Amino acid sequence: MKKTGLILSSAVFALMMGCASTPVALAPVGPNPMGYSSTGSKGQLLVYSAWQGHGEGNNPCYYQHSDYYIYQTSGKLVRHIENSVGHYAQSPRPEFLPAGKYIVQARAKGYGNVWIKVPVVIQGGQTTRVHLDNGWIVPTGVAKTELVSAPIGYPVGWRAD
Repeated sequence: MKKTGLILSSAVFALMMGCASTPVALAPVGPNPMGYSSTGSKGQLLVYSAWQGHGEGNNPCYYQHSDYYIYQTSGKLVRHIENSVGHYAQSPRPEFLPAGKYIVQARAKGYGNVWIKVPVVIQGGQTTRVHLDNGWIVPTGVAKTELVSAPIGYPVGWRAD
């Protein structure tokens, strides 16, 4: 009887581990190659993560971009970002980072509870945008080879050089 319980427990554990979701990784995203550039050693990061609903008492639900994390390429956490600029604001929070390479881990539309890992390149005086909400309208005439796309097809950002 004890062996049956042990075998059953092991099978349930193995099944649960098999269902654990691993993050989806994308190609590196960089700043718009035709975008505005200013002077400065820091670059700006805007992450349009998946929308998350919020509510207060009897007030209707409002949506904001979900929180995300920024890591060094070594895996060390740089910071956790509460991704809104105000209580009801829908714009993502701009983050200013030293030039370099980082990993953004965020929720993306169409992936449920799976975290998406996006390598990003930050360049001084430029803005890197990561569009994980499937809301980016790509400028006309842009070749797909210039873009990074999510595995389910929507564009996420400009391909880093």
